[in-house]
Amino acid sequence: MPKMKTKSAAKKRFSFTANGHVKAGVAGKRHGMIKRSTTFIRQATGTMILSEPDAKIVKKYMPYNR
Repeated sequence: MPKMKTKSAAKKRFSFTANGHVKAGVAGKRHGMIKRSTTFIRQATGTMILSEPDAKIVKKYMPYNR
């Protein structure tokens, strides 16, 4: 049986923590910052841990990086 392929888009956008949680960048920071509140902009810095239902989807695309 051939090896499963990792999705290149998922490889670039997500990474795993040591405990197996999925780390991702915070959504909503690409453009349109004028309409966002300063509180949102400040809290949306860095990365975040995905929720379990979202992490389950990402893990399907990255079979060897767990």
